[in-house]
Amino acid sequence: MSRVTLALVALVGILAGAFGYSVLSRPAPQTDVAAVQAMIDEAIAAYDTKQVQAASSAPQPVAALDPAELNPLIESYLMSDPKILQRMSVALDTTLQAEERSQATTAIASMRDAIYNDPGQVVLGNPDGDVTLVEFFDYNCGYCRAAVPDMAALLAEDPNLRIILKEFPILSNESIDAARVAVLVGEADVDYWSFHEALFTSRSQVDKQVALNAAADLGLSPVALELDMGAENVAKTIQTSYEIAKALNITGTPTYIIGNEIIPGAIGLDELKTRIANMRECGETQCES
Repeated sequence: MSRVTLALVALVGILAGAFGYSVLSRPAPQTDVAAVQAMIDEAIAAYDTKQVQAASSAPQPVAALDPAELNPLIESYLMSDPKILQRMSVALDTTLQAEERSQATTAIASMRDAIYNDPGQVVLGNPDGDVTLVEFFDYNCGYCRAAVPDMAALLAEDPNLRIILKEFPILSNESIDAARVAVLVGEADVDYWSFHEALFTSRSQVDKQVALNAAADLGLSPVALELDMGAENVAKTIQTSYEIAKALNITGTPTYIIGNEIIPGAIGLDELKTRIANMRECGETQCES
């Protein structure tokens, strides 16, 4: 392979990084001719340096590449197949997604017991379901509030789904107080989902008093709950959620875990159903077509 061809290959990679775009997320930016020329010159200089260094132990000298010769070749190469940058961008996205899935798989495996078997967590739906959906939420999260109907629909329509709710109060001290009450409600013999819906349909900020009132509507003693809010087991349950979130790099709510995928944001009922169906079909949230 000639030096010109080698440089072409290297520069295509540089150009792809500079002007490539994610076909999944955003359009290509406008080409900056001056920036392109600067990168071409830099690549040529780097290539020449490497060749000169290699030539120090070689019997024959290496001639420097002439930009006037190389630049038209690069332009001709790219213009002959303008879609090459698009294909490289798609390949890059595929590689990055595979790396993300691999990292998520490793992180989830390291925290598997805490994610799926924590004694303080709330389990809804079928406790022996064939697919488990985990949600990290904050009672003052507007996106979590909007996603409650999605969870209600899944509970109603999918008898083989296991849902785990993880208290992840990150928005305010009021959220922490509400989460402490919620942990205690989760340990009581009452309908937790009714409590959950009551908090998310509250018209005011969800705080300790809102949570205590919702618990009282289920027949629990607000006084007893308030006295137990600072119990060690309550703090441990919430702390476990924080530890899982740190290990999995979860920083917002809602965040879902299905199989080996960590899904940030309220993705909607249809997307959740698709991922659950894929888990049943191929054991992954994204099946190969």
